[in-house]
Amino acid sequence: MKTVALIPARYAATRFPGKLMQLLAGKTVIRQTYDATMATGLFDEVYVVTDSKIIYSEITEHGGRAIMSKKEHESGSDRIAEAAEGLEADIIINVQGDTPFVKTGPLEKLLEQFNDPTVQVASLMQVLTEQKDINDPNFVKVAVDRNMNSLFFSRSVIPYPRDEKFAATYYEHIGVYAFRKQALINFTNWPITPLEAAEKVECLRYLEYGVPLKMVVVDYMGVEIDTPEDLKRAEELKSDI
Repeated sequence: MKTVALIPARYAATRFPGKLMQLLAGKTVIRQTYDATMATGLFDEVYVVTDSKIIYSEITEHGGRAIMSKKEHESGSDRIAEAAEGLEADIIINVQGDTPFVKTGPLEKLLEQFNDPTVQVASLMQVLTEQKDINDPNFVKVAVDRNMNSLFFSRSVIPYPRDEKFAATYYEHIGVYAFRKQALINFTNWPITPLEAAEKVECLRYLEYGVPLKMVVVDYMGVEIDTPEDLKRAEELKSDI
């Protein structure tokens, strides 16, 4: 199977505008993410897909590959779906531009899920242990069934601890997805759904159209940079590596 990594990269992020061009350990966040994705050696091709000439130039002027998106898009998956239509690929991995701690192991596990022909979409999650993180709406939580298929994604606390005698496991959804190409094309052809619009969590669109995500538990994946505070945490992590 031909596997391509696409990194959606929007300059005007709502919570932290220009975050992908912030410096992290001497490189911009988007270059850290691109270089880390390339370093896994798992992909036939890696591209940044962006609506920003600034980000496009940042990647291409440092020897990387980038695609300018032609339309306005509501989500990263919509953005990469436009690019994917013109690419030859069987499996496409969406690596969010604000995840500079990409590692080989978790992405290998993600790709392995497609040995099952019934899997259309897969994604990563990690266990949350700090109560402040569980309560934080910036941490998207996911509930799964016994076969590790997603049941729901939410910024709220799920499951809600109504009976505290039963210890629940809380998972954070990590914004790294893998798709069969046609599943990704289907996604972008579906209208935005009510739950997705309310939560601002794009993968809810799949659930509302009856497509579960196969979830893979991985060890700590570092920091997704959504806020200036996240960037400070990422700097601390990079200094320890």
